Amino acid sequence: MAFVKKNEPATGDQIARFLKLTRATIRSDLAVLTMTGILDARPKVGYFYSGLEKNPGLFEDIRNLKVSEVMTHPILVPKEMSVYDAIVQLFLEDSGSLYVAEKTRLIGLVSRKDLLKSTIAGSNTKETPIATIMSRMPNLLTVKKTDPILDAALSIVRHQVDSLPVVDAEDQIIGKLSKSSIVELFVTTLKDEI
Repeated sequence: MAFVKKNEPATGDQIARFLKLTRATIRSDLAVLTMTGILDARPKVGYFYSGLEKNPGLFEDIRNLKVSEVMTHPILVPKEMSVYDAIVQLFLEDSGSLYVAEKTRLIGLVSRKDLLKSTIAGSNTKETPIATIMSRMPNLLTVKKTDPILDAALSIVRHQVDSLPVVDAEDQIIGKLSKSSIVELFVTTLKDEI
């Protein structure tokens, strides 16, 4: 907020550069801040600080929320699934990623980007198993259901990912935390404050 106050009107590009992130990464954050009235946006001009005062109790409530209160149901697929079937599954579930599992243990993740790269590369999507294109454990960023939601949201922003698998101590998948579910939480929490 201090950057916007000091540099108003501040464009989305200026804010992104200041935060050392891409504009696409902060787009949903700026949307939440404008929907809640904290920032005012004027097309082709920029963002202005609205002067809305912070409610310390509200921010403390958000700070105390855990991942378990926001996580959604994960979409699990077997490593043998074809790239073609994974693309179909992704669209049927209206999701940005699929979690690859052996039983319920996380072994990998396939994103829209992974599937697009495989398709553009000309692989036989009906024959190629997703195990050949997935990002594998232990290289995946995960969260626990007891992690603070704010820490998980910061991880999503820092690492520029759309979602994080929620796992237990044995890497069993128990949920999914997405940008969409975090934005929905902030909007429903903050709309009553305006």
